[in-house]
Amino acid sequence: MRKNNLSPRYMAVVAMFAAVSFVSVVVARVIPNVAGFLSYEPKDAVIVMAGLLYGPLSSVILSLLVSFIEMITISSTGPYGLLMNVVSTCAFALPAAWYYQKHRTKKGALVGLGLGVVLMVVAMLLWNYIITPFYMGVERSVVAGMLATVFLPFNLIKGGINAGLTLVLYKPVVTGLRAAGLVEPSKSGADKGKFSLGFLLFSLAVLVTFVLLFLVLIGVI
Repeated sequence: MRKNNLSPRYMAVVAMFAAVSFVSVVVARVIPNVAGFLSYEPKDAVIVMAGLLYGPLSSVILSLLVSFIEMITISSTGPYGLLMNVVSTCAFALPAAWYYQKHRTKKGALVGLGLGVVLMVVAMLLWNYIITPFYMGVERSVVAGMLATVFLPFNLIKGGINAGLTLVLYKPVVTGLRAAGLVEPSKSGADKGKFSLGFLLFSLAVLVTFVLLFLVLIGVI
């Protein structure tokens, strides 16, 4: 589906994605933080799925909406947190959704998500270097020393987990939405490929690998 519109069906699905994204943020608060202030949230996986389905603009709308709701309800980071959440999610979701809209294949999804992870990591290194000194009240040199040892591994692992979740969940989610009549059948045949056990196993391997790396990062294993 390449075109966004304001039909009731589209708005219902976007609202559903928004609700699931916010719930995922709430649930993820039980996960220990990295370095005391970096928290993993699976909402990016939900938001990028909306982008793969409807296009990049839907990811932008969801990122702004969910981040704002998070700021005024459960977050204590204020506008700084809002800004960093939007930058992180958009840097991940927009390249993935843009590339997949042009190459609607499993390979297109892999390449798009890979681009999203890389650009998100680069964006967050830059924005953490700029914003974190104000948020934490520390010298910029302190933040610079954390770029390679804290921000790089955290964002790389976070992106890998969310890419893995997307690869595993996207097809069953879209299939379920189509079965419920909430999403139109694919006219072009995109998203209709046969079930591939190999692709599923690869996706699960990506997800498990990055989850294990995250457990190492937080000191669980």
